[in-house]
Amino acid sequence: MKIVEGGICAVKGVKAYGIKDGKMGLAVIVARGPAAAVFTLNKVMAAPVLVTRDHVKTNGATFNGIIANSGGANAFTHEQGIRDAIEMARMLAGRLGVDPHTIGVASTGVIGRPLNMAWIRGHFDEVFDRLSSSPDGSLTANRAVMTTDLVPKSFAVELDDGVRIGAIAKGSGMIEPNMGTMLSFVFTDADISHDKLQRCLKSAVDKSYNMVVVDGDTSTNDTVTLIATGLAGKPDMKKFQEGLDKVCIEIAKQIARDGEGATKLIEVTVDGANSIKGARKAAKAVVRSPLFKSAVYGTDPNWGRAVCAIGYSSCEVDPAKVTLTFSNGKDSVFLVDNGIPKSDEATLAKAKAIMGGNTLYVKVGLGLGNASATAWGCDLTHKYVDINASYTT
Repeated sequence: MKIVEGGICAVKGVKAYGIKDGKMGLAVIVARGPAAAVFTLNKVMAAPVLVTRDHVKTNGATFNGIIANSGGANAFTHEQGIRDAIEMARMLAGRLGVDPHTIGVASTGVIGRPLNMAWIRGHFDEVFDRLSSSPDGSLTANRAVMTTDLVPKSFAVELDDGVRIGAIAKGSGMIEPNMGTMLSFVFTDADISHDKLQRCLKSAVDKSYNMVVVDGDTSTNDTVTLIATGLAGKPDMKKFQEGLDKVCIEIAKQIARDGEGATKLIEVTVDGANSIKGARKAAKAVVRSPLFKSAVYGTDPNWGRAVCAIGYSSCEVDPAKVTLTFSNGKDSVFLVDNGIPKSDEATLAKAKAIMGGNTLYVKVGLGLGNASATAWGCDLTHKYVDINASYTT
């Protein structure tokens, strides 16, 4: 497996383009093949989520593309929102000469406000007419759906058999999934059926997008789609899963690092749990904790906050068996060793220095079993409050 450039346009059969005008953006991605998707579990589901979910159920064996906008979430917009999402699908379907049920729709922005359909209609032809299989096509589509993101999120790999997998995403705030988080559009040129694709995507999402926490809020619009163009032939399914996992995990890390106001990436790995469910709960509890996230921001070696989070995570814990280590990828320090805390001045000073980098690796050992999981998050800063105190103004 090797990393390749070009984002989603590194994949055979994918064309994309997008424009961004202030807070407004529009992206179109064209690719034909079986589709899979996972969606938010928020009970207030946005109109594009409802429409795309219906389209995948109706015609997931063949999708022809995706149309997505920023500048409005089209969430909690009732019947008009559904009509607008359907119109967006019909716009793209009309230019492609295909059934609208073969089109995915995605939106992001402020909740509870109607879409500016006049703007979308007015810019659709411009975007469609500039569809490209070049890296610029992927990048412009990526930028078109960004909101508070500071950087686009993109990653692609080529497997040993020549199959490619690429993804772009937006996501910076309102992020903790109960399913897939933010908007992510994934493509492959592998020849895989809808049913197999769905299983592969669900497995990858559980290890990646479901393990990201920025602020503990689950969006109304979270959508991850995967379309397989089939142009590179049938893959080795084990290698394909590994590649898909790699792409989704790398995008998940990019989302966490670009969390609203973030200055540091936090990676928490929990080993020795007695179940994968418990390991995931413990890892996410640490990266979710506002107290621990604040300590990381201030490089305050208050490691007890991590232990506290593990204790309330509902995973099985024996305090006498817990170990805790901080690392910056180069240096590391033991803070708890089989339940024995190390809070001497030299240890705390070393922990503080390690926390001063741009990435903090936290490793927790529970000593109860063989299950492990990794979660990603970011520090909690003053800037996060500034961004969300004036999001609509």
